[in-house]
Formats: sequence, C-alpha cells, structure tokens
Amino acid sequence: MFSSRVLLLAGASVLTLSLPALAQTEGTTESVVLDEIVLDATAPTQGYVVPTTQIATKTEATVLETQQSVSVVTTQQIRDQGAASVGQALRYSAGAVAEPYGATPGFDEPNIRGFGSNNSQYLNGLRFIRKFGAPSYELYGLERVELLRGPSSGLYGAGSPGGIVNLVQKHAQQDDFAEAGVGYGSFGDASLFFDVNRAPSEILAWRLTGQISKTEEQVKDVTNDRQYLAGAFRWQLDEVSTLDLLLGYQKDSPISPAGVPYALTQIADDDYLREFYAGYPDETDSDRRMFNVGVEYARDLENGWRVEQGFRYQKFDWDYNIFTSNALTADGNFIDLNQTIQNEDSTTLNVDTRLVGDVTTGAATHKILVGLDIIRNKLDNNTQFLYPQDIDWRNPDRDIDVVGDLWYEKHEDLTIQQIGIYAQDEIAWNNWRLSAGLRHSWVKQTGTVTNNFTGTSSAYQKDEATTGRIGLSYLFANDLAPYIAYSTSFDPEIGTDRNGDTLKPTEGKQWEIGVKYQPAQNILLTAAVYDLKQTNVVRSDESFQPFQIGEVHSRGVELEATAELAEGWDVRAAYTYTDARQKGDARETGPFLDGNRAANSPYHMASLWLDRDFGNGFRAGGGVRYVGERYGDDANNYPLDSYTLLDLGASYTRDNIEASLNVLNLADKTYLASCSAFYCNYGEGREVQARLTYKW
Repeated sequence: MFSSRVLLLAGASVLTLSLPALAQTEGTTESVVLDEIVLDATAPTQGYVVPTTQIATKTEATVLETQQSVSVVTTQQIRDQGAASVGQALRYSAGAVAEPYGATPGFDEPNIRGFGSNNSQYLNGLRFIRKFGAPSYELYGLERVELLRGPSSGLYGAGSPGGIVNLVQKHAQQDDFAEAGVGYGSFGDASLFFDVNRAPSEILAWRLTGQISKTEEQVKDVTNDRQYLAGAFRWQLDEVSTLDLLLGYQKDSPISPAGVPYALTQIADDDYLREFYAGYPDETDSDRRMFNVGVEYARDLENGWRVEQGFRYQKFDWDYNIFTSNALTADGNFIDLNQTIQNEDSTTLNVDTRLVGDVTTGAATHKILVGLDIIRNKLDNNTQFLYPQDIDWRNPDRDIDVVGDLWYEKHEDLTIQQIGIYAQDEIAWNNWRLSAGLRHSWVKQTGTVTNNFTGTSSAYQKDEATTGRIGLSYLFANDLAPYIAYSTSFDPEIGTDRNGDTLKPTEGKQWEIGVKYQPAQNILLTAAVYDLKQTNVVRSDESFQPFQIGEVHSRGVELEATAELAEGWDVRAAYTYTDARQKGDARETGPFLDGNRAANSPYHMASLWLDRDFGNGFRAGGGVRYVGERYGDDANNYPLDSYTLLDLGASYTRDNIEASLNVLNLADKTYLASCSAFYCNYGEGREVQARLTYKW
C-alpha cells in the first residue's frame, strides 16, 4: 500500500461556485441571474483580507463559517511589511511566536500556542518533510501563507497540536502579467527576481518565477546564497477537469548563528555579542538542495461530485559543517564549542486523494468529503559531533587549523510511512453550521540506527490513532458568527526513552470557543479562547536522554483584526495571551518541570500594522510588535526580557515602475530571541531593504 511504484495524478482545484440569485430593481420584481463567481484557492490574492480558504476543511469554505482559528498572510501584506521569510511573514499574526530562534536563514519554525511547528508545515496542502525540522522555503515563490491554529490531525494526520503552517505556491493563472526587479539592503543583501505569467490560450497557462539572492545577518558570518527557480503550468483538459504542474528547485547555503552562552550575555556588551560569531568561518560550510515536483488534478463528475488529487515528489539534500556555543569556560575568557557535521539525504512521496460532493436531506445541506492520503519518506542521515578548540570571545584567533575531537557519530537509514483515511461532513441548516470529521492514521518506521555507543539497532516501530474534530456555529443576520469546537491530534515519537521503552505517541485535545465578525468582504474580526492539552510530551534529562512527562497544558486568548478601510487604509492587528505549562514531572533530581512554563511561550504578544494607499502612487505604513517575557528553556533556567520593535515601509509606483523601502527594527533594539542550556541567539538589529520593480 505504501509502494512508491504508484503512478498517481494529483489535484487540488479551481473550485467553481455558481450562485444564481434574485435581485430586485427599483419598481419591478424582475429577477436577475448573477454571473458565476469563481473561487480559486490558488489565485493571486488582492489586499489583506481573504474571505475563503481550504486549509481548515480541504474544501473551499469561508473563513467566517469555519469553526477554527485561521490567519492568511497575503502577497500584499508580505510586500508592504518587507518580509523575507515565512517566519517574518507571520510576525503580525495572533498565536504565533514567528521567529523563536532569532534570525537564522536555515529554518522557519514558528511556535504556535506554545508548541513547535517543525513537523507541521505544508506546501500546497501536502506535508513538507524533514526529520530535523522544517527547512526554509523561498517566500518570493509563494502566493500566500496560511496559519491554522489548534489540533488538525482529523484531516492531516500526525502533527503538532498547536497548529499547522501551509505555504501556497504561485500557480499559473489565466492572465498575462510579469515583473522583474532588484533588491539591496543592509549587511550587503542583494537580489535579482522575476515572475512571468502567460496564458497563450483559454486552456493553457504557464508561469516562471525565479530569484537569485545573497543575504547576510548582523553576524557577518551568518550568510545565505540562494538560487530559486519554479515553473507552473495549468491545462484546462476539458470543461470539467483541470491539471496543474508545479516544479521548484532551490539551492542555497544557509549558515546558522553559533550563538553565545547565556552566562556571557550577563557580563558582556550585548551590542558586541549580537555581531560576534563563535566559530571558525573557514571551516564552516553549508550546501542545501531541494527539488519538488507537484501535480494537482481536479474533475467535476456528472453526479455533482468532484474528485481532487494532489501529489508531490520531494528530494532534499543538506550537507553542513557548523559550530555552536556550548558553555563559557570557568575563567570566563573562552567559549567552549560544539561542531556538527551533518549529511542528510531524503526523498518523499506524498499523495492526497479526496471526493467532495453536496447532499440535501430535508432542510439541511451537506458538503461531504472523503479522502485517502499516503506519505512515504526515505532518509539516510549521518551525524557527527566534535569538540573543536575553544575560542577567545574577546580576541578570537580564527586562523588556526581546527581539529575537532569526534565523540559521537550516528547513522540513520530509515523509511517512515503514513497512511490515513478520513471523512468530513459540513452541514448547513438555516443559520446553523456544523462540521464534523474523523480520521484513522497508521504510521510505520523501518530501518536501522547505528551509533558509536550502542552499535546498530533496529528502528522498527508502528503506531496508529483515530483523531477528529467537531465544530458548531450560528450565523446571525449581522454577520456575527460565534462557534465552539473540539479537536484532537497525535504525533508519533520515534525511538526509545532512557529506560529502553518505546516512546508513546503524543496526544492532543482542545476545546475552542470563539466569535467571528465580517460585516463586509474586506473586514474580518476574530476572537478565540482555547484550552489545549498534549500528553506524553518528550523532554530530555540531565544526561540528554529522552523521557515523557505527563502533559503540556496551554490556555489562551487570541484577538485578530484584518481590514481594508476607506481612503486606502489597510489594518492588521493582533493580541495573544498564552499560558502554556508543563505538568507531571516532579523528580527529585534533574530539571524540575512540573508547573514550569513551556519554552518560548510569552504570556503576552501584541502587534499593529497600519498601511495607507494615498491614491497618487504613494503607499506608506508602519507597525509595532511586542513580545513579552518568557523562558528560553523548559527548565526555566534562562529568562528572556520582553521587547518592542518598530517597522516602517513605503513605496511609490509610477507607470510600470515601483520603488519600495522597508526598515525593520527601526530603533535598532538589541534583544535575546532565544536561549538554551547551550547558547543564546540575538534578534536581528536594524535592517534596511530597498527594491526596484518593473511590471508589464
């Protein structure tokens, strides 16, 4: 059933909703049939407000009628705010610590409702897989970024209970448009980019998107040279079926910050440490290659049902040699370092097939969804940990020949497979909306793991779980929609604990009560209160051996407003309160976790972005972001101060030319973004980015 020798067409669709309606003209009762409205989940988004999304239900549901918290970040918002990564795109969204590890070009792993999202990221609705955390995807190649908060295993299978991040790739459109330009910024950033879409006929369209960029962070040795090229093709096979082909290749060389020990941040100048690289640049190396082929197919059947299928093949390779801080030596003069040499090689096959149809029973209408998805991930990873020479943080000697002492080596040859069957019913009865879904998933791991301490061992493991979601809402005549929902999740934990027992899957359960208000298509206000628990959570003891504590209990409030107002004003505002705590670990020795706050989970976060189009070619905006006090680790040994950052953006368009300027962290605030038992990372300082774009 998991065989890779399966040829499958894939599809996620252009959904067409025909809305015949009656309108009355003044003084007459003549009926008028409105034109057909086409809802396209992959079409370019305009403005800040997106009324529909597929991420919550895998059907084209309105955000107002979805009984779950959803945020959509559009291309317009990304450009106005000068975001350059998925993490930066989510800075103004409720519920997410967008960059919990500071400025790093290698990863995009937002913390959602107190939980990491490294294994819960998706590209075009299909899981984006890497064993060691989600890799960063080129933001310029995306149409929008979707954030779905809360457990979602009822549709998507294994994943974090905090939520999922879905990246929607640029698709070919039935229109002609193009742009090309250059960018330049602080620390020597530079880029060339283009995006060309053509529709040579009514049934064919193609799109080519590319970018060559060089980025550098405030730590001058933290760099990334990236080349990105993507092709999209759309073929209208006939009146009822569509085929999309998506190709993407990304090659880059991201260097992660080495960080500095927490003890050093307490005695040294923060501005100096923010720019200091605790490593040896001549030895540091990174080479990452990612290739994706996606096929999406959709067909309307004669009986009113619709078949949709999505398929993606992913090839991922990453070889790197990096340094990270370990501790400050006893005399306070040197940083003890770790060196990691990693070689990753993985391939993934991912397919999701679903059948969607409408059924009427009395006064109720049902949108029925049934589906089957399969994921097969084959990985071959080799990891080496070494102890290199210590480095003098005041006067580093980087010209020495670095000879690291190898102390740990592990080789993993694994195949991880997941299959899931799911069903969902969205019921509309008068003003009531009920959504109920159920899924059963089977996950299996086979292969071997070899390390220099225990030798070679079998990595066979099987898990299965039934998960689901049910939500109820009521649509008032004034476009107010209160709702209540219950959902569950699970996520297999591969391996054994410190006692040699197989790790149990984590399980998540959440109640959410909220209200949504959308008085017009261009205004959306949402509020949610939730209670979320995850059990069998894995932590590491003082010897870095895994064990499972009782649970993490997260409770919170999320408020979000997105609006396109009169006189060209666009608004994005959010407030988040999160109380995420660990429970069930009350050992007499080691890190005491019971009652501790979860890492990187501030009580309070808030943001506000205002942008105005003056109607004469000028557009300007600004924003403020606040992240409250939090702890960098689960043991709560490393407290982190709150910080407030200011951002500005402006653009001028004349004829076919657009010039834009963004300033991030305007006041050049120095702050710690993350800390662990090994090292801390600083957030990025003031960054200025300029772009010049020609459109035709």
